[in-house]
Amino acid sequence: MTALGTYVQTIIGLGAREAQQDRSATIEAQHLLLAIAAGQETTTHQVLTSAGLDHRAIRGALNMEFEHSLSAAGVSLAAFDFPPPSSAAGRRPRLGTSARLALERGFTSGARRKDLQPAHLLLGILQAQIGTVPRALALAGVDRAGLIARVDQALASESE
Repeated sequence: MTALGTYVQTIIGLGAREAQQDRSATIEAQHLLLAIAAGQETTTHQVLTSAGLDHRAIRGALNMEFEHSLSAAGVSLAAFDFPPPSSAAGRRPRLGTSARLALERGFTSGARRKDLQPAHLLLGILQAQIGTVPRALALAGVDRAGLIARVDQALASESE
């Protein structure tokens, strides 16, 4: 397996753990983003931390997005004592639609197969126009376009 293949498998595995912690039946783009933030791959780590996005900050933004989405539906977290999400006991989460689309966007972004880097996966996650990740980043005040530009710059400097 290539180094990139090993990296992607690792991120999907870490994303599965994030999904299990959320008691989600699927691994979604936000779980992959959390996994990337928790990882130690140099380029993606530098890009995320340069925007103030470590695992904790991303988790906070996702929690804010969850609360905001509930409030849009007229539900307040503070007004209810929600039970913890139910668990799919012992079942490994499967890859969800937003994660599949992120992988597809990242790895069909114009780079030749042999030139693909871990940062392409981050790029695929950040390029989503709709969904949990773009809403969470917007609510956290993150300049997503600027972050995408940083990933592009990092990829360009890696290929030199």
